[in-house]
Amino acid sequence: MRPDVAAFHDPATGTWSYVVSDPSTRTAAVIDPVLDFDAKAARTTHGSAQKLVDHVREHDLDVRWLLETHAHADHLSDAQWLLERWPGATVAIGSGIAQTQRSFAPVFGFGDDVATDGSQFGRLFEAGDRFAIGAIDAEVIGAPGHTADCVAYRIGDALFCGDTLFMPDSGTARTDFPNADAATLYRTIQSFYALPDDTRVFVCHDYGPNGRAPACETTIGAQKRDNIHLRGDTPEAEYVALRQARDATLPMPALILPSLQVNLLAGALPPTSGNGTRYLRIPLDRI
Repeated sequence: MRPDVAAFHDPATGTWSYVVSDPSTRTAAVIDPVLDFDAKAARTTHGSAQKLVDHVREHDLDVRWLLETHAHADHLSDAQWLLERWPGATVAIGSGIAQTQRSFAPVFGFGDDVATDGSQFGRLFEAGDRFAIGAIDAEVIGAPGHTADCVAYRIGDALFCGDTLFMPDSGTARTDFPNADAATLYRTIQSFYALPDDTRVFVCHDYGPNGRAPACETTIGAQKRDNIHLRGDTPEAEYVALRQARDATLPMPALILPSLQVNLLAGALPPTSGNGTRYLRIPLDRI
C-alpha cells in the first residue's frame, strides 16, 4: 500500500521530518521530529514540531508512533513535547540505542540514575520487527554502520532510511562515530538496494549541494544508478576506502554535544535544578 507522506524541512539543521499516514484510517506516525535549538542563546522553541501538530490537526490524523531512526548528533529530538500532545503515541527506536547509551554515558557523566538499557523509549525495535500504521504494514530494517542504533522504516512502498543514505548527489552517511563502521554501512545499504527499484526513499537530511533546493525523496533505482559514494555496482573495498578518507576530513557536527545527551534519553531535556533552570553538560576534551 502507498502511505501519504508529508515532509517538513528544518533549514537550520538540514533535517527532514515526516508525517506518514494511512489515507483509509487516518492513522499516522511522525518520523524524526526536530526541537528548535538556538545554540548561541541555548534557547529551545517548538516551531518545527508545531508544524507537524498543525498538519495532523488539519488532516484529522491519529498519531500512534513517534519514530526515531537513531540518536541524532546534528539536531535535538522534540519527541517528548509531541508525546504530551499525543499521549496515545509510542516513542520508538532501534534496540541498539542501549549500546550507544553505554558508549556515551561516560562522556556526559551519566550516573547510576540514568538507565543505559533504552528504557526511556516506549518501544525498542529489533531488525525484522513488524508493526502497522492503520492498514499499512511497516517493517523495521536494521541499518547499522553510521551508528549502532540506526534503523530504517519500510512503510508500504516507502523507505525512511535515516542517515544511511542522502540524496544521490550527496552520497552516504559518515562512519567515524563510536560503534560506526564503513564496511557495515556498505552491507546495510546493499540490503536497501535489494528492494524494488521503484521503492520511494525518504532521507533524513539534505543540505542542497551546489545551490539546488533541498530535496527529500528519491528511489532505490536512482540511488543504485547515481549515488556519488555507493552505486549498485560499487565494490565494498572501494567504498570503504572512499568513506574512510572522506570521514577523516569532516568536523564534528555543530550540535553533537547538546543533541546526544537529549536524544539518548528519547528527547527528554535535563531535569530542572534547584533554581528552576535546566543545564546541558559540555564535556571538555572528550570528543
